[in-house]
Amino acid sequence: MTTVSLTDVAGYLPGDPVPAEYYTEYPGAEGKLRGHPMFKVPRLRHHVAADETNTDMIERAVQPLIERHGRDEIRGVDVLLVHSQLPDLPFVGAGTEVARRLGLNPEWLVDVANAGCASFVYMLKLARQILTTTDARTALICNAQSAAGQWCTQSEVRRLAQAAIPGDGCGVGWVTTSAGAPVLDVETRHIGEHAGDMTLAVDDGRKYWEPGESQFRIGFTDASVAKVLARGNRLVPEVITDLCRRLGVTTGDIDVLVTNQPNRTFLRNWAEALELPAERHLNTFDQCGNLFGAAIPVTLDQAITSGRVKDGDLVMLGGFAHAGDFAGAAAVRWSGGPGPGGRG
Repeated sequence: MTTVSLTDVAGYLPGDPVPAEYYTEYPGAEGKLRGHPMFKVPRLRHHVAADETNTDMIERAVQPLIERHGRDEIRGVDVLLVHSQLPDLPFVGAGTEVARRLGLNPEWLVDVANAGCASFVYMLKLARQILTTTDARTALICNAQSAAGQWCTQSEVRRLAQAAIPGDGCGVGWVTTSAGAPVLDVETRHIGEHAGDMTLAVDDGRKYWEPGESQFRIGFTDASVAKVLARGNRLVPEVITDLCRRLGVTTGDIDVLVTNQPNRTFLRNWAEALELPAERHLNTFDQCGNLFGAAIPVTLDQAITSGRVKDGDLVMLGGFAHAGDFAGAAAVRWSGGPGPGGRG
């Protein structure tokens, strides 16, 4: 079987850090859910500029890959997979604009709308499948998150506890048919019974695209928050443990764990459930907030750059999406040393 590697990752964070006070000291700031574990406010986050698009962020995130691997190599990519939240336009994903902007002509181009906060794992699985079953040899996977600086800063939404948690950013991965940093396996689950549990709420009852005065928000209730906490606490350790079992290792063999980062409670509970010391579970929550799908590649990129990921490490990527309709994990034997495609 063809070996597929997560050869490199890179990230981009827009603008200057935005402090928690931007939300917590806003007039009329909601206090009801502010102390709930789901809504403990991160110290900082980043916001896209008013005219900054998902494609802009992807283009900036890809620049380090171009510098390390060469413009011609990136332009020759065979597979382009893109996940963006919020989409810049209805009906149209960001993929074709990314291809135009970067001068790409991929045979495979897919805008991935599902898998949310764990979409990097899902796209890694899709890339691996395409690269092992076709003539394609390279894939670029892109996660752009732009909801914080656009949706969360609206006048009515900004006062809500939920608005202070997200941050904006972009992470990208370079996947190749090589043995440098092999993707050992990927486990994914689509959980239909939880589909539709994440909802939008508007005070006037209109559909989100209909004209009106109210601003849409996520429809959190005490009951729905309890469900998300219970599912998230269970799903991520389960999918990671099952993948470890299939690989013939234990969760204690994981050198570096990188997950999505909805809040500190999940981060703590996942490490405890997997019996991993906190220093092996890396995150950027207090610097970046909940980056949704971009969290895994952004955090992994920062961890590699800072030397917290070393050659030979078993790196486990994992997470869940929305209200629990998707969960996934991917295992990578990291190598980023000198040589073709390396970061050394």
